[in-house]
Amino acid sequence: MSDTTRTPGLAPKGADKALFAVTGGFIALFCAYALFDIEGLSALVDTSFAFSAKYFGLYWQVLLLATFLIGLVLCFLPGSRTLMGGLSTPEFGTFSWAAMIMCTLLAGGGVFWAAGEPIAHFLSTPPVFGDLSGDVQAQAHAALAQSFLHWGFLAWAILGSLTTVMLMHYHYDKGLPLAPRTLLYPLLGDRALSGPIGLIADASCIIAVVAGTVGPIGFLGLQMSYGLNDLTGIPDTFATQAIAILALVGLYTVSAITGLAKGIKILSQINVLLAVVLLIFMLVAGPTMNIFAGFFGGMQVYATHFFDMAMYRGDAGLFGDAGWLGWWTVFFWGWFMGYGPLMAVFIARISRGRSIRQIIITLSIAAPLITNFWFTIIGGSGIFFEIAEPGVVSGPFEGFNLPAGLLAITQAMPMGLILSVLFLVLTMCFVATTSDSMSYVISSTMTDGEPSTAMRAFWGLAMGVMALILISTGEGGIGKLQSFIVVTAVPVSLILLPSLWDALRITWMLGRTPEAKHA
Repeated sequence: MSDTTRTPGLAPKGADKALFAVTGGFIALFCAYALFDIEGLSALVDTSFAFSAKYFGLYWQVLLLATFLIGLVLCFLPGSRTLMGGLSTPEFGTFSWAAMIMCTLLAGGGVFWAAGEPIAHFLSTPPVFGDLSGDVQAQAHAALAQSFLHWGFLAWAILGSLTTVMLMHYHYDKGLPLAPRTLLYPLLGDRALSGPIGLIADASCIIAVVAGTVGPIGFLGLQMSYGLNDLTGIPDTFATQAIAILALVGLYTVSAITGLAKGIKILSQINVLLAVVLLIFMLVAGPTMNIFAGFFGGMQVYATHFFDMAMYRGDAGLFGDAGWLGWWTVFFWGWFMGYGPLMAVFIARISRGRSIRQIIITLSIAAPLITNFWFTIIGGSGIFFEIAEPGVVSGPFEGFNLPAGLLAITQAMPMGLILSVLFLVLTMCFVATTSDSMSYVISSTMTDGEPSTAMRAFWGLAMGVMALILISTGEGGIGKLQSFIVVTAVPVSLILLPSLWDALRITWMLGRTPEAKHA
């Protein structure tokens, strides 16, 4: 069926005005609250964050682990060879398809967190490993393993493995909307597709994605301004931050307007090529043998302690180690889950002609392994520089200064200034790729069929304006939005729940359907 096919009477025609009003209104209220009472907003977000992390953290840990394991089971079912989306050949070539997935999901976090998280865990060993003081190699491997957990198999799986299977089946085979509300169809039937339930489901997912995307846009402005000041002496002011954000907004808005086959695909390809060139240079020019040793050592610890790390709750019983978990694992799980439904919409849109097995292996196995190696090249290099010369990375990184940590690592390399500038460019490309994809998918969720140019441009500009408003209040505004991501993950995590059994049912059914096309 075509992208515009819908079951009669179950989805609005044209733009969904109610959905637009709810999401746009909420975002406007959040920005207004930040402008007029940032302290009050901070207190509200902090309270909500603590509640969400405490009472939903264990559920989220189980949900992510189950999603990954069930996805692996799907790959062994006969139905996993079924080609999805009503096409016998893929709509996009393998490189373009993989590039759009990798760049959209890694975002700017794949650069600054790749530098910052491993060194943070090296300086303060995660509690699941106990006391490793005195064994520098064990500390390094544990630090990388914890980073692999947060950005590896579980994180990638929740971003669209089971949910993509559901959406592709219900949309392309059954004609239901390509929207988050459809994930509730197995549980609620037609009630999930029209009326308040569907509206709340779609609005929750859009607000979560806006929060998850505006945060990196705002942080990019802060980080670019810091980096330019550090490298060139340009003043680190709101004006510099605003110029960086406006340049980014212009880039990703044009890309989103030109659509999937042009702007988004081309920007993703450029992004991947630049990333590969930079990583090859760092691998060759940096501590090559240490990087490989760190990767395999970290992966061994990751595999050995996989379930311990995934289900770590600390000594506080059912509600866990709220402090450490809340600011690390639960925070990341909330961030990634918030993206989950709309990322599944995006992946379903670009994966026509791909088999279930291809989608799951790419998302749940290949992409995480690439990400882990990426983290080892950047963050692992930082650890090895720190071991060789204590303070060279930890000094600038003090106070959890992510951009300073990245620049400390790149400037310790040969051609450090050029490498630092190129990494700032790469970060802008990563955030732009995520932002243009999310502008596109938010717009497509709100419209029946291909979203209009005006709708795509609006959401691109709206997220940029929101970032500008929040950084104008100081770093606290963007910081609170990042914390708010965990709050938005509460309703989104409930929307993801039916995927645990329904993707399995769909794959089993397709394996028993003679007319299904197989790879």
